[in-house]
Amino acid sequence: MASGERARYWQYSELPGVDLLHAHYIQKAFARHTHETFVFAAITEGVEAFHYRDDLVHAGPGQIALVNPDTPHTGHAGVPEGWTYRTIYPDAEIVRSIAADTLALRGSVGFTTPVVDDPYAARLVVGVHRAAEEGNALAADSLLRLVTARMLRSHGGIVTPLPPRSAGARNAARARAVLEDRMSEPPTLERLATDLGTSPFALLRAFRDAYGMPPHTWLTDARVRRARQLLDTGTPPAEAAAAVGFTDQSHLNRHFTRSVGVPPGAYQRARTYKTGPPGLP
Repeated sequence: MASGERARYWQYSELPGVDLLHAHYIQKAFARHTHETFVFAAITEGVEAFHYRDDLVHAGPGQIALVNPDTPHTGHAGVPEGWTYRTIYPDAEIVRSIAADTLALRGSVGFTTPVVDDPYAARLVVGVHRAAEEGNALAADSLLRLVTARMLRSHGGIVTPLPPRSAGARNAARARAVLEDRMSEPPTLERLATDLGTSPFALLRAFRDAYGMPPHTWLTDARVRRARQLLDTGTPPAEAAAAVGFTDQSHLNRHFTRSVGVPPGAYQRARTYKTGPPGLP
């Protein structure tokens, strides 16, 4: 991590299903990646810039970056001094439950804009962190629900994914299933296309259209996500790297840090606290 950069990625045991990241980045650049969870990132200093689908957007103090599950995005400094933020990553089921409880929305919910200018909501996100750090479970849970309901009410709704209809979309879905099944030993693009009865360039275009990134980028992201699951169960980083198809632990370290924001060892050590770790130094 570059000089002056600091990050802690952790969980509070009394707030299950929610990850927390408190970080200050200057030179950090997140690779295009996705999350299985939602992302609420409250910027407290500086500016974060990130590609969200096909757009480059910026978020500054008092604003929240909102990312839906499985939505490709990046992240880097929007100003020379970088950015500081507190991020919460709630499971999709938590957000769906809050949507049903507070807004009578049932089904797949999501957010319609990647950046929200709402200083009060940003303070709620910061409040979730501080309550967790202090071991105040009631406040952490309450503030999480308040900020989620507020964001859903102003910038959310039911999201109904369209089923793949074209032959290209169907081939992309089939290719994704093959890559998931053969993550540690994936086929070449040419072999994958041949097995699906299409051409490499046609498959490349269809996959990018369907998932927002080419197959090799998607595979790296999927490997990181699966490595996180293994780390969560106590698998040592070197074993996790081999299991998902990275050449060695340093290969995992590089890609894991570019997607998650901290190395896999630090991620695994800081998974669950009864109360939170101390604030950033």
